[in-house]
Amino acid sequence: MRIGLIDVDGHNFPNLPLMKLSAWHKQKGDTVEWYSALNERRYDKVYMSKVFSFTPDYPYFINADEIIKGGSGYAIRVEDGKEIFDKSLDKDLPYEIEHIYPDYSIYYDKIDGMRDTAYGFLTRGCPRGCEFCHVVCKEGRKSYKVADLNEFWRGQTKIVLCDPNITAAHECLDLFDQLIDSNSWIELNQGLDIRMMTEAKIEKLKQIKIKHIHFAWDRYQDKDKVVPKFEMFKELYGGNRGNTVVYILSNFDTTLEQDLERIYFVRDLGYSPYLMVYQKDSLPVTHTIRKLQRYVNNRYVFNACESFDEYLSTKRGDYKKNENQITLFE
Repeated sequence: MRIGLIDVDGHNFPNLPLMKLSAWHKQKGDTVEWYSALNERRYDKVYMSKVFSFTPDYPYFINADEIIKGGSGYAIRVEDGKEIFDKSLDKDLPYEIEHIYPDYSIYYDKIDGMRDTAYGFLTRGCPRGCEFCHVVCKEGRKSYKVADLNEFWRGQTKIVLCDPNITAAHECLDLFDQLIDSNSWIELNQGLDIRMMTEAKIEKLKQIKIKHIHFAWDRYQDKDKVVPKFEMFKELYGGNRGNTVVYILSNFDTTLEQDLERIYFVRDLGYSPYLMVYQKDSLPVTHTIRKLQRYVNNRYVFNACESFDEYLSTKRGDYKKNENQITLFE
């Protein structure tokens, strides 16, 4: 069979389902290649995968006997301005394909560093059930182990984990041991749940080779749980603005004052806040929340201005750092 692949989102980040489908078909002796509308070949089957709902669908004619679409991007629909995950539109890979070693080679010429980087999930699911997140609808309201590291890692010096909430899994400490034993550099691209942090987990984290740690403080109402956990983490693990980032969600169910309280707390703790704006495109560029995002996420400006009020009252170009002009975007 001749198999075609279409990464609808593009090639900035590898698509795991496509890599697994490629490995499975090659194992069967099929020919696998990226589909291109420019060639005249007809394919027996073309797989299209899309992660993000905002990515436009593939716009060109597909010359194939069978076309299969999958991924979260196809399972999300918008109702009354809100994104709804429709499980009936989501396609899970068969067990034998889901647990095959991925074919990383299809991205070797498209993404730098792919030849020595492994990608995968050790856990799925999350107990939180946040309204703005689709993980619970897709994977369930529980964090659970789905694989051991050697399922998708074979000695690469870098490992990228896509787990939504590994710290909430019962097997977390064992999985951390696997990461320690790998001696590879670990990137947790979905971050860690500070609410699930314990002294034992922090001790394991200190033994893992991690350049940057990410947390998220999305729900202001978790303040009484989040603040003591952050203070414990700072005391036992350390970290600084250069290697520890806390994502903060705004424009969902918080006031400007609550956003600022979280931002200033993270800053005073010695970490870097990073503001995420829910449905950002629905706000005009002059909206206060979008100005707040520009203030917080521009590190030079954020370090130069003591407060958001100072940022708003400062004229463009008033601040200098190391003799380099800083532009304050209004």
